[in-house]
Amino acid sequence: MNQNFSNLVSFQTATTGEEVVSMFPVVPMRVALVEDDALLRKEIHFHLKQKGFLVFAVNSGRSLDDLLITEPIDALVLDLSLPGEDGISIARRLRVSIPSIGIIMLTARAAIPDRLKGYEAGADIYLSKPVAPEELTAALMSMYRRARLLNKNALSWVISLQDRSIISPYSDVKVFLTNSEKTLLVGLTQASSYILETEVICEMLSQRPDVEDIGKRALESLVSRLRKKLAGMSGEGAEPALKAVWGVGYQLCIPIEIRP
Repeated sequence: MNQNFSNLVSFQTATTGEEVVSMFPVVPMRVALVEDDALLRKEIHFHLKQKGFLVFAVNSGRSLDDLLITEPIDALVLDLSLPGEDGISIARRLRVSIPSIGIIMLTARAAIPDRLKGYEAGADIYLSKPVAPEELTAALMSMYRRARLLNKNALSWVISLQDRSIISPYSDVKVFLTNSEKTLLVGLTQASSYILETEVICEMLSQRPDVEDIGKRALESLVSRLRKKLAGMSGEGAEPALKAVWGVGYQLCIPIEIRP
């Protein structure tokens, strides 16, 4: 299986030489690869990176959850057989928590019942191992084109990770965020039902090396300042962008697109 993939990758790099031209005219697709086979994970990561994708490779569902706290992901390339939580379970819950994410399931189980389980769990595309790199690339690009088309018609706010700014669909004015504000908004965007518990937010914000541990009162002050900042960018009569969920934490109430 690994031999098949390695040969195809070597052929691709030999024909293109050292120069790699990205297929993405504006923003590269951000892909999370979940594969427990270290060699295959490295080979797929290398191939997709060569094709211009921004790839985050992990080996389990738990590592994927840690990644999603800080990184916005457009598509998921997911092995079915994983240690701990399997691919079916991961696909099922991410389809609920991040409805827009593209899910490609990779597995050696090619029987019709197995494929049906994958699609029922939320997979968009089901590819059998060994997978040809060109087919995986084509599948991801199909998702990318569809997502770009949908985003053109969506009334979304946009966060730029590069300069830590946010733009409202109601105005072209760019407003800059603090590191903590950016981390909070990105975390809420990736969370199930766009809700995070207070304790989880405090822990998430306290992990940054340049801040002290953040408690409940500090979080309330942060949310209050961020609400005011976002309210000044909202349309007339718009609902608050953030709301408190009694006994739980906070919920994001605006659609946000994350860009590198």
